[in-house]
Amino acid sequence: MLHAADVREWRERDVVDAESHKIGVLEAVYVNTATDEPAMATVRTGLPTRHRLTFVPLDDAILGPDYVKVGYPKALVKQAPSMGTDDVLPADREEAIFKHYGLPYSPGAGGERQLARR
Repeated sequence: MLHAADVREWRERDVVDAESHKIGVLEAVYVNTATDEPAMATVRTGLPTRHRLTFVPLDDAILGPDYVKVGYPKALVKQAPSMGTDDVLPADREEAIFKHYGLPYSPGAGGERQLARR
C-alpha cells in the first residue's frame, strides 16, 4: 500500500502502465478525504508546449525507484478527464474522473469533496 507520508517524494517520477509504457510525469497526488490515503495522481502529458494534467487512480500502484506503475493502460489514462497545468480541479468534475475508470464515487455526507491535493 502507498502511504500519504511519502507522496512528496513521488513528484517528477515517470508514471508507467502495467506494461511499462510511459504515460507521463507525476505532477501531484490527491488523497481520499475520508481516509487521507493516496487515491489519484495527476500525470503531466502532452507536448512540451501543450501540457495537461490527466487523472489516474493509484489503487494497485507500485512505487519503483524512479517510477510509479499504475494498473491502468496508457490509452485509458490518456482519455481520462484532464485539466490545464495551472488549473484547479472543480468539485463538480470529480465524479466524472471516477466514472471514467468505473470506480464508485461518494462525496461526504455534507457534500464534501472526495479528493484533496497533497
